[in-house]
Amino acid sequence: MNADNSVAQRHRVVVIGSGFGGLFACKHLRKADVDITLISKTSTHLFQPLLYQVATGILSVGEIAPATRIVLRKQQNVRVIMGEVDDIDVEGGTVTSRLLNQDTITPFDSLIVAAGAQQSYFGNDHFATYAPGMKTIDDALELRARILGSFEEAELATDQETRERFMTFVVVGAGPTGVELAGQIAELADRTLDGTFRNIDTRDARVILVEGAGAVLAPMGPKLGGKAHQRLEKMGVEIQLNAIVTNVDARGVTIKDGDGTRRIESACKVWSAGVQASGLGKILSEHSKGTEVDRAGRVIVEPDLTIKGYPNVFVVGDLMSVPGVPGQAQGAIQGGTYAAKAIKAEVEGKQQPQERKPFKYFDKGSMATVSRFSAVCQIGKLEFSGFIAWLAWLALHLYYLVGFRSRFVTVLQWFTSFLGRHRGQMAATEQWVFARLALEALDNPEDARELAKQIGGESASENGKSVANAKAAEAS
Repeated sequence: MNADNSVAQRHRVVVIGSGFGGLFACKHLRKADVDITLISKTSTHLFQPLLYQVATGILSVGEIAPATRIVLRKQQNVRVIMGEVDDIDVEGGTVTSRLLNQDTITPFDSLIVAAGAQQSYFGNDHFATYAPGMKTIDDALELRARILGSFEEAELATDQETRERFMTFVVVGAGPTGVELAGQIAELADRTLDGTFRNIDTRDARVILVEGAGAVLAPMGPKLGGKAHQRLEKMGVEIQLNAIVTNVDARGVTIKDGDGTRRIESACKVWSAGVQASGLGKILSEHSKGTEVDRAGRVIVEPDLTIKGYPNVFVVGDLMSVPGVPGQAQGAIQGGTYAAKAIKAEVEGKQQPQERKPFKYFDKGSMATVSRFSAVCQIGKLEFSGFIAWLAWLALHLYYLVGFRSRFVTVLQWFTSFLGRHRGQMAATEQWVFARLALEALDNPEDARELAKQIGGESASENGKSVANAKAAEAS
């Protein structure tokens, strides 16, 4: 175990997480008399709202996930270390992180926990093997391989039933991510891939959006949800509301609705139906008296975003539970900025913890893009949709992209994709799927081979056989 024993002459701030909350906290402390250590289990700052565009070939990973070290290179009071945090000692003021087999202990005077959230399968984590979420770069690259691989398998299919299964795409969850992803898969099939195959017409692909609630984009209200619903249906997306997914396997999904239980045969599925907070919330609750977490694992914080009894430990972003603050980038940005300003004021002797004003969230609205030239937008009581909303969506997302190069390249990619039919990021490899060892988690050799076939063709099927054979050998 390694310990960070450097002598700290200044106030030590540790930030956990390189998302919006963590990054904005670091940037707002750039002129403060503090030493910052940013700990992240990934090497990049991920702009999560655009992951679906990586999955559908519009943008490259580099445009939405710049290296955190490069982003913070000119900020001399920040040190970035890579590792997954597995313990927080709030009493002793240390954070323990692990990279491979090496533990690092980092002391702190103030701590900002911005660890974010992960996909929630509502207790059915085995669904993840067949229906990846949309929270990480790995998720997006894996989904791209599954989408394109499904069309390739459909081209080679020798019977209509198999062909239809490979050309049926199921998106679970009609929130912003699900709506955006369903729309882009439909456009990918109708425009980009049109005419590129000889045995299939990609325009025959079925895109099915499944939602357990009674409306699309329910939090945005019936007007905007209705607009999104109408636009998706016009694009050919099949929307199934009040439908609960009860099972997911290699060949499809099982759904329960008012008519009973039914089956959708589909090779390619994606899950965007819920989120669950990082496990660090539970660690904080166990290490501090009186701190509680909600059902999603988010920490119920004090009015100043700290945990009970520890005014130097802040929780921001998707990990904090504050009434009226949605799990969106704006909440993380404002929370991280608030925590940074509070720390800076204390270091400068301008404010003591007991003098802090409560955190107030300013709702700047929400929006979702449905297709090219069409989006829905809500700003306060103002609701609008269509082309103007789409332009507002473009402008907002460009604003929050980090770096001039990323913005410039993204504009070019959008121009090519939205005005034409070309998408510049259509590469997909088997490794993007097999890298997360999904097949090795399967107990059923037949399922292993089926999942391999739906993703990568003959060579992938051989990989599936190898894993299946290994499983069989273990069983015997």
